[in-house]
Amino acid sequence: MLHLKVKPANGNLSIFDDFDRLFNEALRPDFPARMLRSAVESRIRPAVNVSENKDDFRLEIAAPGLEKSDFNLRLEKDMLHIEVQKTLQAAEGEVFKRREFGIYDFRRSFRLPETIDTNGIIAEYKNGILSIVMSKREEAKVKPPRAIEIA
Repeated sequence: MLHLKVKPANGNLSIFDDFDRLFNEALRPDFPARMLRSAVESRIRPAVNVSENKDDFRLEIAAPGLEKSDFNLRLEKDMLHIEVQKTLQAAEGEVFKRREFGIYDFRRSFRLPETIDTNGIIAEYKNGILSIVMSKREEAKVKPPRAIEIA
């Protein structure tokens, strides 16, 4: 397929640049699949924050409207797997006129570094955030500076 890119002759940006970009994207053969995949992934892949301090790593997943029993966490070798499969049902006699949330079906996997003490993983679900604290092994923790005496 021929891909045609239209650019202004003078090199300055114009109001047509966005139109040109969208037009060129729409001509790509994988455009429908990419758009659908992007839309689906944004709805079913919750946002994740990963932080590190001197003693541990913290993984936070935004998953509002769930209960802790909805999560399935498992550790398999060096992979942490997080799964949820739940559909929120309408109350009796209630009919949705519009539904933009309420279907949770996602899987996230994270490769853990060797510095993690896999026996020290703690998970908590509070206020719509699943927090997983993964302690570092003692040998991986940053030690404070110390003086070394010469013998």
